[in-house]
Amino acid sequence: MPPHGPAIDRRTVLRSAVVGLAGAAAVAGTSSCTPGAPNNTMTSHEKKPQITTSEPGGNGGRVLLSCFSRAGENYYDGGRIHLDVGNTEVLAGMISALITCDAHRIDPAEPYSDNYDATVARNVREQNANARPAIATPLPSIEQYDTVLLDSGIWNVRAPMIMTTFAESHDFTGKTIHPITTHAMSGLGTTEKDYAKSCPGAIIGEGLAVRGEHVRDSGLDIESWLRRTQLLQG
Repeated sequence: MPPHGPAIDRRTVLRSAVVGLAGAAAVAGTSSCTPGAPNNTMTSHEKKPQITTSEPGGNGGRVLLSCFSRAGENYYDGGRIHLDVGNTEVLAGMISALITCDAHRIDPAEPYSDNYDATVARNVREQNANARPAIATPLPSIEQYDTVLLDSGIWNVRAPMIMTTFAESHDFTGKTIHPITTHAMSGLGTTEKDYAKSCPGAIIGEGLAVRGEHVRDSGLDIESWLRRTQLLQG
């Protein structure tokens, strides 16, 4: 798991990510024949640049990037691989290197196992129970933000249940939400529908779905999406 910390600062991360991501992880996911398995697969043994922490709102930004990412043993192309830093976090770093935002890492109070199969089993239990896993360091408020980017893998067609915990913990009325996902085949999964339900009064904007194996080559796609959503201008 990434180190615990309440926030992942925007530009301290991955200024070099776009050029250095040749060895960075891609986030892929499970095949459709693995029921309940996380689509949060990561593909490199190299250590990724860590996203450092800062106080939310400390950059004066009106955009919040909240990211849940799991490291450890992950599915990849029919096998398993171990990553020190989850690739969803790498993707968050690539985005936060391009725009002015505050970034927050969503850490579970009960960390997910480094073991892939154990995480699959836990995810199945949480989905079946419609659980709300606790967050270790919750944000006290998102009031100062106009736009929130919700970044996660896709686990069994939907975002991990801890993303629902985060979504239901805040008032998103009048705010724009952009779902961001890493996946194998599920794209955005059910995130648009789920966030619309969990965040009444929010505007669900265009999402970004990056296939895991392509994360390291996705810089142009990320920049194009940021320009379409007017998160990146000039």
